Amino acid sequence: MKYTQDYLNDILIRMAYHSSAIEGNTITLPETVSIILENTLPSSRKGIREFYEIENHKQAFEFLFDNINNNVELNIDLLLNMHKYLVDRLQHDAGNFKSSQNAIVGAEFQTASPIETPYLIHQWIDNTNYRLNNTDKDSEILSILADTHIQFERIHPFSDGNGRCGRLLLLYLGVKYLNSPLIISKENRAEYMEYLAEQNIEGLSPLLNNSLEFKKKEYHNLTNIIVVTLN
Repeated sequence: MKYTQDYLNDILIRMAYHSSAIEGNTITLPETVSIILENTLPSSRKGIREFYEIENHKQAFEFLFDNINNNVELNIDLLLNMHKYLVDRLQHDAGNFKSSQNAIVGAEFQTASPIETPYLIHQWIDNTNYRLNNTDKDSEILSILADTHIQFERIHPFSDGNGRCGRLLLLYLGVKYLNSPLIISKENRAEYMEYLAEQNIEGLSPLLNNSLEFKKKEYHNLTNIIVVTLN
């Protein structure tokens, strides 16, 4: 599916804003628009780290859509490069798996050890591709995406940026397999975090479906506006 530049900009801005806000970033939606479209620094009240967390979505987003346009399947190089772009200037180990143990606050399970991580991620990628390539039902795809997102966050393969990376992967896989991006709103942060901590696939799937329906409707409305304008 071909997307207009206006629609792509809208996806990027909303993704950068909501995903960063879920992690506690305080930059507003209008400030996100200025950063993404005008390369403008927010007010002095905002830290440089928050600015980079937003701005880095731009290069990661462009990288992912290049891969989508070339019909590239999820693979280890795509994942590591996406992480490298997403945490550029924020982490010394950008684009590399974690070297020490980490944890998810509030979760009752332990994340993968650094030694286990490369094997588990390769296995996760193979399983994700196999499952998504063997169904064409939206409901099944959403359930698979909810399950694989939870699995990814449980592995927690990087020292930092796992949440933003996992949600950007959801967007990528949503566009690739559902022709629509999946963006989790910051307003749903509490239930989203609860579903992750509880590994609740049945709870996360409807949340993703709400995002899917919203973006499909938004794309339809924007397309109609463009058609009317051109006429």
